[in-house]
Amino acid sequence: MTVESSPEFSASLEQGAPPPPVTSQTTELREPPLAGGAVPGLGHGLKLVRDPLTFMAGLRDHGDVVRLKLGPKTVYAVTTPALTGALALSPDFKIDGPLWESLEGLLGKEGVATANGPRHRRQRRTIQPAFRMDAIPHYGPIMEEEAHALTDRWKPGETVECTSESFRIAVRIAARCLLRGEYMDERAERLSVDLATVFRGMYRRMVVPLGPLYRLPFPANREFNRALADLHLLVDEIVAERRASGQKPNDLLTALLEAKDENGDPIGEQEIHDQVVAILTPGSETVASTIMWLLQVLAEHPEHAERVRAEVESVTGGQPVAFEHVRSLTHTNNVVMEAMRLRPAVWILTRRAVTETSLGGYRIPAGADIVYSPYAIQRDARSYDRNLDFDPDRWLPERAKEVPKYAMSPFSNGNRKCPSDHFSMTQLTLITAAISAKYRFEQATGSNDTTRVGITLRPHDLLLRPMPW
Repeated sequence: MTVESSPEFSASLEQGAPPPPVTSQTTELREPPLAGGAVPGLGHGLKLVRDPLTFMAGLRDHGDVVRLKLGPKTVYAVTTPALTGALALSPDFKIDGPLWESLEGLLGKEGVATANGPRHRRQRRTIQPAFRMDAIPHYGPIMEEEAHALTDRWKPGETVECTSESFRIAVRIAARCLLRGEYMDERAERLSVDLATVFRGMYRRMVVPLGPLYRLPFPANREFNRALADLHLLVDEIVAERRASGQKPNDLLTALLEAKDENGDPIGEQEIHDQVVAILTPGSETVASTIMWLLQVLAEHPEHAERVRAEVESVTGGQPVAFEHVRSLTHTNNVVMEAMRLRPAVWILTRRAVTETSLGGYRIPAGADIVYSPYAIQRDARSYDRNLDFDPDRWLPERAKEVPKYAMSPFSNGNRKCPSDHFSMTQLTLITAAISAKYRFEQATGSNDTTRVGITLRPHDLLLRPMPW
């Protein structure tokens, strides 16, 4: 979940034909082919644990829709941009499936991330005002302050631990803008450690569904349960502090505390809790992961770091970069876009068929789980020239129109589109500009920027040395 959703990028999504229709016609439909490599008992779960990114990226070679086995379950994988667009926009599919079932322990069943139908529509109406375009400028001063505080903490030549630093700024911006909380860095550190454990454990539970074995007192299970309990305790602390203060600032937490349900009654405590979890944890995880990849990109591609620095200096006249400059930072914005294309924080998504239907000419049974990978879609050579190259200029207007529709959907589509897309892109562009204006980066001893795969993607342990220009 661009600045204005990037005018160039938004324009590119208007190109091309609409997604193929999803209909309930099921006569003479094909059965999707079964992907190779299934292991008895575990199905394709072992491949999804050992090398999930390569496995998902290779599925399109076997068909537009293919069948996977996860334990005893059959799951349908969608591999083309057009069909992922159809999947997102069709009422025949809802938010559900292995991913969301694995996330329920974190997100609960009553938050906007996992709700469906009337509850989801009501919740969207409650939170949407906080993310309207006219609301974003009010967050500008906080984003500026946090971005410059980040660079001021760093000392030239000293090693920066990018995981904790990325989480710290992501949590603080979310808390200060949306929950109006002056939360200490210690909470950001707790969130970073807890989320790393929880999201890794949830991914294992999704692809290798061993049921009761995950309740046994093994060290990994105890660590997972401790981290999950601490996450929920953190949210309870935030809500309790607001109630105790008696204050009602004009923010998202106040809107939740005063929200009404379908009957006009105050929403329940569990829904408030789940909504705050949905605001604070997945948003912080995805934004922090993207910041880590942006730092890795700036270190790996100094030529683009230099272009960002030069653009910032040209736009600001040498003054500290501010919210008012963000719309003019075209290359900086395109660097963010390209980093999100190659390293999307959310790399796997699932849906569930509400009724027996068809997708791309294949029969999809009622209740079937469907999975697709933005990572695979966004790196596919069928959609992108020099698909694995880091090339921010591909998002310039004259080239962006070449990208097939739905081949780049960092914030999803349809009624599940992330409501915080403008908010997220604004802070990412501003942070990238602020750090690039002050530093270039070198890898530090012991750094490991290989990809850690969980529910989200992030570098394993990125350590960088900021150096003055």
